[in-house]
Amino acid sequence: MSATIMFDLDGTLVDSLPDLAAATNRMLEDTGTAPLSQDQIKQFVGNGLLNLVERVIRHCDLSMDRHAELAKATLAHYNAASTAQTVVYNGVPEALQQLRDMGCVMGVCTNKNEAPARHVLEALGLAAYFDTVIGGDSLHTRKPDPAHLEASFAAVTSAGPQIFVGDSEVDAETAQRAGVPFLLFSDGYRKSPVTEIPHTHSYDQSSELPALVRSLIRVSGQNA
Repeated sequence: MSATIMFDLDGTLVDSLPDLAAATNRMLEDTGTAPLSQDQIKQFVGNGLLNLVERVIRHCDLSMDRHAELAKATLAHYNAASTAQTVVYNGVPEALQQLRDMGCVMGVCTNKNEAPARHVLEALGLAAYFDTVIGGDSLHTRKPDPAHLEASFAAVTSAGPQIFVGDSEVDAETAQRAGVPFLLFSDGYRKSPVTEIPHTHSYDQSSELPALVRSLIRVSGQNA
């Protein structure tokens, strides 16, 4: 019983919000702007750092002409301490090990740039579980364009049905457009109620993942 599973990173495998918020507020401090709360910054996370900075600029009424400059500054602050406060969600390593023991092939499809994504995975001991990491700068497109997810699947040797695991509206749209089942981690960075986000199954504990994957494999076998 195996499958090919792609995972989102931030808000799905790891809680990186504290480090993203810290980098954003250091950038704002550089501009003489008051810091934002972590909850406020959470509302701006979900489609890559460039979009995060754009939303912060608009919220703080800064000049959009400074977007490239402020994005570069935010990335520099983030890269300097990208794992200072980031943690792996409870149960993730155990779930990944169970999935690997099932013969699943796994990768990461994230809008975070590839180099920092790989650094986070290495620093937090998750890199060995994944056969590919496709970041927001790996291609000329990114989620929710299904080509981003499709390229991630194409980068590995497939086994069984294809499944995407994520936490956000962007991830749900990506899976829907790619035509693959979507497992929604409900305790990530979503903005909408779970009932308003298209998904095949939702879960709030990573320990549930292996059983959910097994059920999708069974359904795939029945429909084959």
